[in-house]
Amino acid sequence: MRSRSASGALPAFVTVTCLFFAWGFITSNNDPLIAALRGIYSLTTAEAMLTQFAFFLAYGVFSLPAAAVLGRLGPSRTIMAALGVMIVGCLIVLAASAARTYVLVLVALFTLAAGITALQVAANPLAAALGRPERSALRLTLAQAFNSVGVWLGVHFGATLMLSGDVFKNGGATITDETSRAAGLAAVDHAFLLIAAFLLVLVLVIFVMRHRIEQAVPRDPAATADAAGSSVFAALRSGWAVAGAIAIFLYVGSEVSIGSIMINFLNRPEVLGISLLAAGSLLANYYWGGALIGRFLGSAVMAVTPAPILLTIVVAINVVLSVAALTLTGPAAAYCALAMGLFNSVQFPTIFSLTLQRSAAPSSATSGLLCVAIVGGAVLPWIAGKIADVSGSFGNAFIVPAVGYVGILIFAVAAARVKGADAAPVAMPSGH
Repeated sequence: MRSRSASGALPAFVTVTCLFFAWGFITSNNDPLIAALRGIYSLTTAEAMLTQFAFFLAYGVFSLPAAAVLGRLGPSRTIMAALGVMIVGCLIVLAASAARTYVLVLVALFTLAAGITALQVAANPLAAALGRPERSALRLTLAQAFNSVGVWLGVHFGATLMLSGDVFKNGGATITDETSRAAGLAAVDHAFLLIAAFLLVLVLVIFVMRHRIEQAVPRDPAATADAAGSSVFAALRSGWAVAGAIAIFLYVGSEVSIGSIMINFLNRPEVLGISLLAAGSLLANYYWGGALIGRFLGSAVMAVTPAPILLTIVVAINVVLSVAALTLTGPAAAYCALAMGLFNSVQFPTIFSLTLQRSAAPSSATSGLLCVAIVGGAVLPWIAGKIADVSGSFGNAFIVPAVGYVGILIFAVAAARVKGADAAPVAMPSGH
């Protein structure tokens, strides 16, 4: 039985890694979609940013229910259901175009994000479980690396389909005539039809691989019984689950805060004084590109370095870099801010896997709580923006990630002090 599980772990892991690529690819289309919608629906910046609010709100609403579904259905059926919900979200985008209503677009994105939330609740612990327990952090980091590949390709896909036509040749200016508006909506529809087709293919792949995935996952009968019979709020009774959720909240909030303020920060004359377009290029190539490279490098480093030690090192470096961005000016501040992307790279998957290993709660409940904490991506950037507005300095907003990384460092040091937890298996519920 053991050899059968081991022999199926690699193809099962490759299949699950495709899911990480998929939600990175789809989520990254939000940025070009926002630019397109601003012109199509004549939105203010605040109105356009409601797309992000609707998207991140789904994590807070659906993570715990998704954990309950995972405990009842098991990983394969939960993943197929999540992909189905995402397809429905894509189709609602088409309905929104036909009805010419922005509110329905928000409903579509909320629905799409609900599916992605369930996908993450199921796929993160699944990737951690498919193989040797001591390598769970490495596997999750490698899977997240392909998530970053999806993000990079998704931005180019969305921009090419939704923003490259003559409709937006004036930089996304408001569209006033109905012919151009229809062309813009058609471009959005084209993108989301292709995404829906891609998701349908993934559903078929998971359906074909479902038995191999289930057989490759280590089983703990006690954990399975707990997962099926206990409330998803069981994770709140585990100190490690709560600590991991706080760390995830701080990490996602810090990462998104930095990305949100970076363009305006680099644009400031006391930093680099470059154009917004040039600043956006630096953000994409160095901050997000650094995260992409760092996840592949981190996967290799984890083969020889304990995950809690590596996490402690990279978080400590980001504490220093964020304080430097907060206090310095000129190119030094810019380079310190951009470099944080590289050291962000392994933090999310490592926090996630370490929490799963140490939590006394069922993996489904723990994963659900950790995904709820992703809502930090909506909360902390708003705080950072308020600090920038009140103080009149984008540099001062770096106090938010500085404090966030200090909190994560406390978690990392505590995880490094717990001996032997790296060998604890991550059990998945099999469903009924």
